[in-house]
This record gives sequence, structure tokens and C-alpha cells, in this order.
Amino acid sequence: MPALRQSCRTDVEPGHPKPSILMLGNFLSARGRNRTVAENLADRLEARCYRVFRSSFRQGRLARAVDRLGSILRLAGQYDVAHVDLFSGPAFLWAEAACYTLAALCKPYVVTLHGGGLPGFALRHPRRVGRLLRRAKTVVAPSQYMAHQMTAYCDNIVVIPNAIEVSAYAFRTRSPAGPRAVWLRAFHRTYNPVLAVRVAGLLERQGCPIEIRMLGPDAGDGSLAESQRLARQGGLAQAVAFSGPVAHADVPSQLAQADLFLNTSRIDNTPVSVVEAMATGLCVVSTNVGGIPYLLEEGRDALLVADDDASAMAEAIQAILENPVLAAHLSRNARSKAERFDWSAVLPRWEEIYAKARGAVPRGQNR
Repeated sequence: MPALRQSCRTDVEPGHPKPSILMLGNFLSARGRNRTVAENLADRLEARCYRVFRSSFRQGRLARAVDRLGSILRLAGQYDVAHVDLFSGPAFLWAEAACYTLAALCKPYVVTLHGGGLPGFALRHPRRVGRLLRRAKTVVAPSQYMAHQMTAYCDNIVVIPNAIEVSAYAFRTRSPAGPRAVWLRAFHRTYNPVLAVRVAGLLERQGCPIEIRMLGPDAGDGSLAESQRLARQGGLAQAVAFSGPVAHADVPSQLAQADLFLNTSRIDNTPVSVVEAMATGLCVVSTNVGGIPYLLEEGRDALLVADDDASAMAEAIQAILENPVLAAHLSRNARSKAERFDWSAVLPRWEEIYAKARGAVPRGQNR
């Protein structure tokens, strides 16, 4: 991101160099995957003249896990603090191995909690999760929801929301809102893309045609094929367009073309895509799952419906399309809330965390 690096600052206090950071997560946007929070944060830190090492860029879960562990050992003399992205399921295993390796090296690390499935995983494996988190210098949650769900396993959780560059998203009040909607996630059953197609079918049958552009990479679990099959069977070629992955730099322009944003997730935390839609002034209709009710307020900056309820989502869309006052209300309040997620407010908090972690021995390493 050249534009960011041009703003690189050199106002470092003598005797207090900025810590070098090893970022352990997924850095796969160059391979067609969505950009992660870790990628965006790494870019911002480099723009502030931090030395950042990233791992891993490799395809394949096992290859990435091995590469991350290798990076911890190979670069041990070059980084001051490690930053570990923590997810549930099989991804927890590599993070667990990484954190134990860091502790053995007396390297301080920060953990960021990700994914709506992590609280359920922690319930099934409380001791393992608790040990990993207690060894961290700081545990960061992107939402109050996640912090609340995970506080039983760690008492030093800090909430730092996922950030965006709000100024990159041109705001327009949607009043009235037109029948142009966008869906932006990976095609995976967790995000339930089939629900968006079902909603389009319902609206068509009710005489309320809509155009939904579905943007995102194929996660490979059959969700994309199922969504496309349902669209064909329902004769929805004009209503639903599958446009594939979108480059991060193009997200603002893609969102600007729509008036509605559909979030159909079964499990969620604080999705960046929703915050981006809010910054653009889109009228958000979302399932009311996981951290969503902590992020969105029903009737103020979004309309929320039950998980997998196509009828309720269709009704919410109709309400927005038929009521310009409601559309304007949701649009303006969404932008106002999104401004709280700007990098200007979020990045200094990360810098403070890294500064405190630098040179510290991980808590509980001898437990």
C-alpha cells in the first residue's frame, strides 16, 4: 500500500525504539483470499515505521502452520513482540503450538480473538484456551461480545475494534433506497450465502424485485455451487449476480453502487464488511447472531432478523424500500457509528499495547 508508506513517520524518542513485531496470521490476499485484519494492521504499522515480519503467505493450512513455527524460531533474534491471531477448530492447534514456542523462547506475545465460533470452542476446551490466553501479555477482542464471552478464561482482555479508513468510503444518504443490494463475504456455510438467494426469490415472488451482487472468494465447502444452483433453479439470473472476489482497494466503489447491504451469517463477531457498508451509508439488514447485536442497534443503524429467516429478511428489505424516512435514518446513523472505527482512533491503541509488551516475559510462563 504505497500511499500508506508515504506517511511513514520518524518521530521516535531517543532510547525508545519502536518494537519489531512478528505477525502470525493469514496473509493470503495476493492469492485471491479476503484481506484479513492482520494484513491491514501490518500495513498501518509499517507506515508508522515499525519493522513487521509476516507469516504466513503459504497455501494450505499445514504449510502455513509449519511456516509460522519456523518463523518464530528463525527470526527469534529480530522481533521483540509476536502477535497471534486465534481462531477456533483446527486453527487453534497451530496457534497453541505457536504460543507455547514463544513462551519457551521468553518472547512476549499478544493474542487477538477471532471468529464467532471461538466462545463455543472455549466451552469445550476451557483449560487449553485458558492456559494459552493467560500466557499472553495482552488479549485483544474486536468486540464487547467477544470480550464478554471469553472473560472466564482471561482477565486482561482489551477491546479494540477492527478498523477501516473511513474517508475512503464516500458517504451518500440512502433516501429513498433503491433495490440494489450487495453481499460481501467468503462463500462458506458459516456466512450462509444461500440465505441471500432465498431472500431474492421471496422478493421476486412478492412482486418486489431486487438486484443482489454477491462478492467474495469461494471457500471451497460447496456453498458457492449451492447458491448458484438455487439461483438457476429459481430463475433468478437477473436478481442475483455472482461477481467473485473483489480487491480490497475496490471495496468502496463496489459498495457505493448499492443502497442495501445483506449480512446473512450464522455465526459472527464484528465483521469489517459490515462496518465498511455502514461507512458508505448502506442500509444494513443482518442476522442477529454472535457479536452483531453488540455492533448494530436494531431500528437505529440496521434492521436485524433471526438466523436463517428468509421471510423476516425479505420483510426488512421491503420496509426500507417503502419508507424513505427509515432508509435515511438507518443510513445516517450507520455512517456516524462507523466513524468510531477509523484508524486514527484505533492504531494508537495498538501501538500502546506493543510498547507495553516489548521486552516483557509472557504472563504465566512457568505455570
